Amino acid sequence: MKIGIIGTGNIATYLLEIFNEEKQVEGKVVSLFGRNSEVGERLEQQYGVAFYTDFQAFLQSSIDIVVEAATVEAAVQYMRQIVENKTDLIVSSIGALKDDAFLREIRVLAERNEVTIYLPSGAIGGLDLLQSANAIGGLHDVRITTKKSPRSLGMESIKEAAVIFEGSAREAIDRFPRNINVALLLSLAGLGSEKTRVRVIADPDIDRNTHCIEAAGDFGEMRMEIENRPMPSNPKTSYLAALSVISTLKNKGNAVRIGS
Repeated sequence: MKIGIIGTGNIATYLLEIFNEEKQVEGKVVSLFGRNSEVGERLEQQYGVAFYTDFQAFLQSSIDIVVEAATVEAAVQYMRQIVENKTDLIVSSIGALKDDAFLREIRVLAERNEVTIYLPSGAIGGLDLLQSANAIGGLHDVRITTKKSPRSLGMESIKEAAVIFEGSAREAIDRFPRNINVALLLSLAGLGSEKTRVRVIADPDIDRNTHCIEAAGDFGEMRMEIENRPMPSNPKTSYLAALSVISTLKNKGNAVRIGS
């Protein structure tokens, strides 16, 4: 499997280490696209990957799948071109799909071009359970409480924990486009962005991101709490989010799959 990555940040660098340097997983990153030429050229030399600043040249290189590991804006800008090029895609910046009309358009394009778009589970779990619970409309309530350090949320230091947001997943992703992707992913698996409730707590006394997911419906009730270690190189990025991209790549094309 030949992998192309959009982005030159922490997740991209980690994937290059795992696939190209340590060779822990089958496959290789062969192409890298980004705007930071200095960083891109350094990664090109270090990991033996071709770096592109021209997107069409990147897209026409010998890649089987694209991993978006950049920003919401980059995902929105390039997603159509990737799908129309009949190339499978892994989207890390789930916030790109917050607009219902854009999501519908991408789904139609993917079906028309026989392309699969993968949305990794990121920093949370329980998505299969929510999809199963809502298979025939039996899911009634989904909420998530996310607790992060002020630094992770891009805030100034505070003295004690405080609730800084309560509202819908749609409102949450608008306010925190870079670090509450989990809320939108949860909504896509369950009740949608308007009905999924989100609470965000800034806590200066924690060094790990935590997510508490609660759901109720005809199936019963579910409560799951995940405590994530941030990537050492960037406290805004969950280590588990990077691992979920690797898991998606590793399981792509498997004849036997666990869960949905």
